[in-house]
Amino acid sequence: MTTDHVAAALNLVTVADIEAAADRLAGVARRTPLLSSEALDAAVGGRLLIKPEALQRTGSFKFRGAYNTIAQLPPGPVVAFSSGNHAQGVALAARLLGRPATIVMPSDAPSIKKSNTERLGARVVLYDRSRDDREAIGHEIAERDGAHLVKPYDDPRIMAGQGTVGLELAQDVRALGIVPDAAIVCCSGGGLIAGTATALVHHFPEIAVWSAEPVGFDDTARSLRSGQREGNIPGAASICDALLAPMPGELTFAVNQRLLAGGLAVDDQAVLLAMRQAFLELKVVAEPGGAIALAAALSGALDCRDKTVLVVLSGGNVDPADFIEALDRNAL
Repeated sequence: MTTDHVAAALNLVTVADIEAAADRLAGVARRTPLLSSEALDAAVGGRLLIKPEALQRTGSFKFRGAYNTIAQLPPGPVVAFSSGNHAQGVALAARLLGRPATIVMPSDAPSIKKSNTERLGARVVLYDRSRDDREAIGHEIAERDGAHLVKPYDDPRIMAGQGTVGLELAQDVRALGIVPDAAIVCCSGGGLIAGTATALVHHFPEIAVWSAEPVGFDDTARSLRSGQREGNIPGAASICDALLAPMPGELTFAVNQRLLAGGLAVDDQAVLLAMRQAFLELKVVAEPGGAIALAAALSGALDCRDKTVLVVLSGGNVDPADFIEALDRNAL
């Protein structure tokens, strides 16, 4: 990364931006708790401190960035493209701020995400993930309707809103007198981990922040190794429907390349086991993409022995039938 790119990355999202986002979200977003489990700690040989954003409004961290962004936009309707969690975050934020919203969603998105988005008052436009360009559709709607496009991750306002996850983590562990060794955060386009890493590294300069991605969609991990943005191989598949972005965002990667220790890839079976453990040990329902950071710890993708590791359980929007199948498939 050149000196100019480093300087640009430093200015994309700052701790001051994240603190301002926290002020906007105060009384609107939930401050999710910090959870732990002796059984999970024993399983990894260390200490896991878990932030369950599945308990956030709309069931994922995405509400934070959506509200922080829309609250700063000029008047007018909004449009977004999303596989489901950003869709719901934008839909609720737009409703709370009195704006019409249109969401472009893949036709194969989980039905619970589509129905929840509509229930929150947004108009849903479906597209074929394998054939259509969701960004082109979103831009077309924005131009036609005079709407503001709310990107899912590649926007400093989104990153700052998502960064309130890291700010709360830092505040909570500091209040306990704990200095964490590492953090694991799910990653698709990279907005959550960019904002969260910005806050965590500011408060704990020695912390190692790791991305967690599905096998076959580990574009951030590969990009960190190569030093440039890498795309995913066409034809890959994963149950982690929320983590299937084709490549890291341009802005998010500029931040993540500077701050992250590296990337971890986790297979679907490990994700299913983590969903089950989150339910049994934490009493939290996690969707596949929401459980992948926990899966990275439990599977040994990151060695957590004798370490204190922060884990973001990022979302819980899973179809009931799929969740029951995950539990049954991994029954003892």
